[in-house]
Amino acid sequence: MLTWRIEVLHLKLKYTWKIARNASDEKLNFLVQVTDGTFSGFGEAAPNIRYGETPELLLQQYQVLLMAGLANINSMEALIQLLQEHPPVNSLRFAIESAYLHYFCQHKSIAVHHMLGQKAPEQQATCYSLPIMEPGLVQEFIRANNLNRFNSLKVKVNHQQGLDMVQEVLKATSRKVVIDGNESWQNPDELMNFLNALDPNQVLFVEQPMPASHAAAYAHIKEISPVPLVADESVTDMADFQLLQTQFHGINIKLMKAGGYLNAVRLLQETRKHGMMAMLGCMVETSLGIWSAMQLSSAFDFVDLDGFLILEEDPFKLVREQDGVLYLK
Repeated sequence: MLTWRIEVLHLKLKYTWKIARNASDEKLNFLVQVTDGTFSGFGEAAPNIRYGETPELLLQQYQVLLMAGLANINSMEALIQLLQEHPPVNSLRFAIESAYLHYFCQHKSIAVHHMLGQKAPEQQATCYSLPIMEPGLVQEFIRANNLNRFNSLKVKVNHQQGLDMVQEVLKATSRKVVIDGNESWQNPDELMNFLNALDPNQVLFVEQPMPASHAAAYAHIKEISPVPLVADESVTDMADFQLLQTQFHGINIKLMKAGGYLNAVRLLQETRKHGMMAMLGCMVETSLGIWSAMQLSSAFDFVDLDGFLILEEDPFKLVREQDGVLYLK
């Protein structure tokens, strides 16, 4: 019989993390462990309120899974069956699935990437995300945090000050930028004014500027946008790729949203099948979550795995960053 445990991770951030829909100075994640007394596996859950995930709900669902026989699981197939019968929120599903898969791989002396049918993870360049701030603070923020060591920067924006933020970033760096709207724009015409003001030579793409519900507006804007559009909030553990193909040029896949390694691989395969750009993203996570994502990173076109870099202190130190490049420890 396996022993499972869950532990709260109180993570303080280096600075206020502000995006279009909220702001925070700390993050509450969870560490899930499974062990047989000799071998152990760990997984991380980073709940996100955008998808209805709260710490309270996550803990309730964890207890349901324990009562349903989580400790008696003896195969990945049995675990998948249990998670289908008692479906938890996606971040908890990922934590449990990855903890068991890590345990299984350790027990069988199999590399995680090999188990997933992926190439061995190598050093990986990542972009770095700037939170929303007053535009006048941008240049000093880039200088103080030495952000020009990254090959590209992501700019979190809202519809009120988005263009001002982008312009200030481009004054302070020669790096290419990604723009992330986090569903801030409601008016398609206002969004088009913003997109038309961007320099396609400096902006790689724009992530999810409007709510996921604006399907018809996305389909129209995709055809006339001067820069590519990438889906984020429009993709969770499930996705209608035929519809997404009419709305976006690329897909941002996050393990926490996909609900597990196995489903993330499926989403990646569907992205490729539909000829779309594949981006690997993350939440605010420790290096455990980032280490997990790096097991798939070789298969993606663009990588945004900076979530652990905004923590005051990373408790696991499984990944290190140097000159904008991530290395597994």
